[in-house]
Order: sequence, then C-alpha cells, then structure tokens
Amino acid sequence: MSNYSVKASKRTALGRKVRALRKTGVVPANIFGKKIKSLAIQVEAKSLKDVLKKAGETNLIDVVVEGEKTHPVLVAGHSQDPIDGSLLHVDFHEVDLNVKTTAMVPLKATGESEAVKAGNVLVLQRNEIEVEALPADLPNEIEVDITTLTEVGSTIHAKDLKLDRSKVTLMVEDEEVIATIQEPAKEEEVAPAAPAEGEAAAAPAEAGTTSKAEESKE
Repeated sequence: MSNYSVKASKRTALGRKVRALRKTGVVPANIFGKKIKSLAIQVEAKSLKDVLKKAGETNLIDVVVEGEKTHPVLVAGHSQDPIDGSLLHVDFHEVDLNVKTTAMVPLKATGESEAVKAGNVLVLQRNEIEVEALPADLPNEIEVDITTLTEVGSTIHAKDLKLDRSKVTLMVEDEEVIATIQEPAKEEEVAPAAPAEGEAAAAPAEAGTTSKAEESKE
C-alpha cells in the first residue's frame, strides 16, 4: 500500500466534452500499463493537486477507482493550463509492485562548499537522474553533498552519490560528472569603436584657434 491515495471514478466524457468536466472542478485522467487496458477516469481537482504536490513522480499513489480495484500507479505525465496553472489532464502508469521500474529522480544539492564560499560557481550537470528500483523503493530525491567540493575543478561523480545500492541502481556510468566547481565568468572589456574606413578621428580644437569653416563665415 502506498502512502498516498486518491479517489476516482470511471469517465465517460471524452474528447471535447472534457472541457465541461473541468469546469465542474474535475480533472480527466487515464491509467495505463502492461497488464491493463487504458482506463479513462476522473478525479476531483483539489484532492488530486494536493496528492501530486506531495507524491511527485517517484512516489507510489493508490488510485481507488469506484467499483474497481485499487491501482498502484506512478505519475507518467500531466498537462497544465499555461495561464492559471490548473491541471488539464494526468496520465498514470500502473506498476507491478514486484517488478523493477525506471524513473527520473530529482537531484538536490546539500551542505556547504568552501569553493562556493570563496566566490566560485557550483555547476550541476543535471537536475535529475534515471534510476531503476522496485516501485516502493524509488527515492523522492537523491542528495548531492557538495561539502567535498573545496576548489576549482573539484567534481562529484555518479559513483559518489549516497543511496541504497542494494535497492536502487543508477542508470548512468559511474564516472559521469554530476557536479563541479568553476571559476566565475570574467566580464569582457568592451573596446572603443574604431572609426569607419576613410574617416579620420576628429581632433579637439585648441583653445584660441579658429577652424577654416568658421573663418569662411566671418
């Protein structure tokens, strides 16, 4: 059983009819998987938004469909309104709790780096990393301890990440760079613009002198 659950019911509104559904505070969704035919469902918007915020994409969610069995799922994707951010649709991937699956897990920098304190720049080469594990063993996030980064050029590799390797497998090479320290970018000095071809730079007139143009006017 998952730590998160949401109630749902089967959905009959399809295509353009889902617009009317959203206006009633309901989000259309689908459940799919190897052992299930795609199931159209609908979920109350507020409760769904709360669960998605807490569970993210790596925590199991039990979708309790009215009149059906409970479906253990991971969020496979969702779409939002670009203006108000409201949920438009959610895709759930039903998983077999006894079969390993892959997922992208967020990386989170933790600790303090002496190199960063000295004014250098921490560069995370990626924001998330692919892992393989049983659905119940997928981590929420993986911490990247930057305290070991003490000077420019210091790096953290995938093999340095702390996680339970007996349960979770990283789907990247051990030597892949995850984080490094770089010097801050230097501001480039802007050179003065050169005079256009055929034009001579105008020299300032000396005090008390008169230009030929001025002489002609006198």
